[in-house]
Amino acid sequence: MDAAARQIMIVEDNETVVDLLFLQLEMKGYHIAAKVASGEEAVLKASEVRPDLILMDIDLSGQMDGITAARFIFSLFHLPIIFLTGLCDDHLLERAKSAEPYGYLLKPFTEKELISNIEIALHNHSIRKQYLNKSVLGDIDTIMSAKESILVTDLSGRIVFFNPPALRMLESSRNELMMKPSREAISLINEKTGEPIRDMVPEVVRQTLVMINDFHSFLITKSGKRKFVVFNAGPMRDDRGEMIGVILRITEKGAAGSVMPKVK
Repeated sequence: MDAAARQIMIVEDNETVVDLLFLQLEMKGYHIAAKVASGEEAVLKASEVRPDLILMDIDLSGQMDGITAARFIFSLFHLPIIFLTGLCDDHLLERAKSAEPYGYLLKPFTEKELISNIEIALHNHSIRKQYLNKSVLGDIDTIMSAKESILVTDLSGRIVFFNPPALRMLESSRNELMMKPSREAISLINEKTGEPIRDMVPEVVRQTLVMINDFHSFLITKSGKRKFVVFNAGPMRDDRGEMIGVILRITEKGAAGSVMPKVK
């Protein structure tokens, strides 16, 4: 695959750096698939544009830094990531390793350093991807088009990823769900008692077990509609087996949908 066919996504909140990357990459024939300025935007955008490679600044504005975003992106989509940073210390390097990056560039870097790192990363990923474990959510095309609602939270319960069906089921916008606590975004009620069903995310984090609510429960949407649902929450692990989040699955009873892979 030549450079012109390769899609690069830029995650950087410094416009000067973004402009420089645009210039250097376009001069070498790469296409800029997307640019975003925060970690939380990066996770969702990666699911939409599926770039060949991501250039990720570590110290980002917003609620999620580049290392955390990279861990979710690699675990969910197995996309190669090169970190860009002006910082270098032992603690940062150890954290960066947890995201399994394909490169680590210290600012300021030269065009030659940038392009050579990209080429090496793309080559290494083309070899490595055949040995990677299956993504924790399975095939991303199936997830994005399924009728089942899929959401992922971090360990504190903030929503970091959701598929389009989740937006429709909850009657929420992208901005309303992004980084919102799941307990606030998802309202489940016990039909018999009329009481709210407790948030499962903290329990999943504590026990690292799959939890299912399949009896007498309904979801209240933003407009007040009731939808009887099956709710499933389970741990999300990276390729090293470390728990990094919680996967939430919501299926409306009586709705036909794809059979999704179980949580690891």
